[in-house]
Amino acid sequence: MIHELRVYTLKPGKLGEYLNLAKTVGRPARGQNYGVNLGYWTPEFGTLNQVWHIWSYDSLDERARLRGELAKNEAWTRDYIPAIRPLLERQDIRFINPMKDVVAPVEEGGVYEMRIYRTEMGAARPYAEEYLKIMPHRETYSRNVGLWIGESPQPNEVLHMWNYKSADARAAIRRELFKDQEWLAYLKRQGTRVVEMQSTLLIPTDYSTMK
Repeated sequence: MIHELRVYTLKPGKLGEYLNLAKTVGRPARGQNYGVNLGYWTPEFGTLNQVWHIWSYDSLDERARLRGELAKNEAWTRDYIPAIRPLLERQDIRFINPMKDVVAPVEEGGVYEMRIYRTEMGAARPYAEEYLKIMPHRETYSRNVGLWIGESPQPNEVLHMWNYKSADARAAIRRELFKDQEWLAYLKRQGTRVVEMQSTLLIPTDYSTMK
């Protein structure tokens, strides 16, 4: 199993047009027949004019095969791709390995946070395995959506996604979390494995498979 995180940066003012095309043309054309879509989001803070989406494939070879089949889909190649290309500023792709099943929130709504940690060389998997041990305790505060380690282009990354009812709820939970002695002990065990941290607050699109 391999997941693909795609981040599209749109030209200023073009995000709405892209989202409408994705909803009315791209998603109906592609469906879940060329890889399984796990969700679509737009950032609330940080870099704006972006769309984040995650796809699941059985393997990289299966991804290549399905991408080849998608290229034969006229609704995709004739109606969708030519329409969105002028809107795009850049595309960034990460191949990521799931360490656990992706789990949708119990209730729709709220906000998602994607945290991307770059670790010391060779430390991504040990870091993620240690995270899995603390996960049941961590989830008493908020729901985990997914945990991954990087495959390419950055093999020393750990990515984890969380769901909160609101940005305010997230802030309150984070404050309580850093009073938790079990959590603080976990952070101490992880030591200096993390060398860079990034957090992005994401809002699901109205056509996202995960809301």
